[in-house]
Amino acid sequence: GAAEFVDHYDVGLLSILLVQIQAGLGVAEDQIGVVSAAIRAGVLLSLALGVLADRIGRRRLLLITVVGYTATTFLTAFARTPFEFVALQCLGRGFLYAEPAIAIVVVTEELAAKDRGFGLGLLGALGAFGHGAAAVSLSFVDDIPFGWRALYALGALPLVGLAWLRRSLPETHRFASLATKRAPWWQPILSLATAYPGRLVALLTVAFAIDFASSAAVGFMAKTLQEVHGYAPSGVTRLYLIGGALAVAGNQAAGVWSDRIGRRPLLTVLLAVMGAAYAGFYSTRGFWIAPLWVLQVFALQGVTVLMRALGSELFPTSYRSTASALRMVVATAGG
Repeated sequence: GAAEFVDHYDVGLLSILLVQIQAGLGVAEDQIGVVSAAIRAGVLLSLALGVLADRIGRRRLLLITVVGYTATTFLTAFARTPFEFVALQCLGRGFLYAEPAIAIVVVTEELAAKDRGFGLGLLGALGAFGHGAAAVSLSFVDDIPFGWRALYALGALPLVGLAWLRRSLPETHRFASLATKRAPWWQPILSLATAYPGRLVALLTVAFAIDFASSAAVGFMAKTLQEVHGYAPSGVTRLYLIGGALAVAGNQAAGVWSDRIGRRPLLTVLLAVMGAAYAGFYSTRGFWIAPLWVLQVFALQGVTVLMRALGSELFPTSYRSTASALRMVVATAGG
């Protein structure tokens, strides 16, 4: 949960501070989409880390990802050019995307089936609070020394808790039980392609489509609020805090209800709501902007929880981290 908080704080900084980062680094308007896409290419590293987690364990890889994205987040504060910013963030995203993929597996393997939706919902809620922390930072970005750079430097703070994590975080029982029958490094990838090809293709197709719609829509919302609808940075912060607090309930609601009625029916409903909210947000003005923003966050939080549950529950322990990481890669490609 602590790792999820920091993960979302870092990802949130890029979207929420996009206007300030763009101005600070001199990124042209017609290049900002290219910059965002290039940063996401770091997801390829996360696949390698996911495969490695099926070889050497969830605990060790989770700690490696925390160190990796904390270091790159701190170094981003000193980026002098758009190229340096993209390079550091691209490397950092490799660790950032791997962390939730592994965390999801830990929750799936440690909780009983009837409680997994709730557990993944709670994990998502803690991540949303990290996004909220990034939103809070926007309200005073113009008043602190070094502006957006100082907020990236704060990302180094999680290293303080790493010693505690090392002592207290156990390996999952299911992975530990496989210690004496560990497969070759390439076996998880081969098993994914041969054991359940139908469900893998279906899951990856849905993951691609969701991020194809949501990554750009969410990534440019703070920018749109400021440049199109005239929101001040403090106004964006208020919306993200007040509206976001309501929307975070989507994590727990999706988790609890999917434990009762199943993942797939609820996913279908939330996808329809999310798409309608995106369309409304980018095609209207005035009063409806704020409610539509809250609605899309509520739906997206729920969709994220359900995709995480499906992506980990559909596959066995021996290659579960690989499957989770592959889903992240395909989804990011869609984004």
